[in-house]
Amino acid sequence: MSLNRSEKEAVINEVTSLAAKAQTLVIAEYRGITVADMTKLRSDARSKGVSLSVLKNTLARRAVAGGQFDVVADQMTGPLIYGFSEDAVAAAKVVADFAKTNDKLVIRGGAFAGKALDVNGVKELANIPSKEVLLAQLCGLLMSPISRTAVVLGALAAQKGEGEAVAA
Repeated sequence: MSLNRSEKEAVINEVTSLAAKAQTLVIAEYRGITVADMTKLRSDARSKGVSLSVLKNTLARRAVAGGQFDVVADQMTGPLIYGFSEDAVAAAKVVADFAKTNDKLVIRGGAFAGKALDVNGVKELANIPSKEVLLAQLCGLLMSPISRTAVVLGALAAQKGEGEAVAA
């Protein structure tokens, strides 16, 4: 379906605003994926705050030109799905997890913090725990010395209590 000039400008503006807010862009080739699988991928992405779009590559190149995702403009060829996310790892996680179960989705690359990522870079980014998990781990590390101190003091109090019971 052909778009007229105003529709193309609207698409470019929408993608430019997505790119401005996003930290990560993941590009994957979706050739041969069924509609049902694509619908599942989109709903999973939506639930995790990832914007997945199938765009004309020329419009996508224009939208990211001059921005932090311009580094992957040369990879924008063929039937691609573009995943933008404000969370640094969400887009990579969604696409990589889906690619594990569906061999027709081929990760091409991506960009994070103005640097281009290859396939392995996207997979490594996907393996980073989410923000909530990292915060929980940090909280556990901060609580560990306090809880150990409490256990030691409790053991000392119990020992002291036994010593007083024997003396009496």
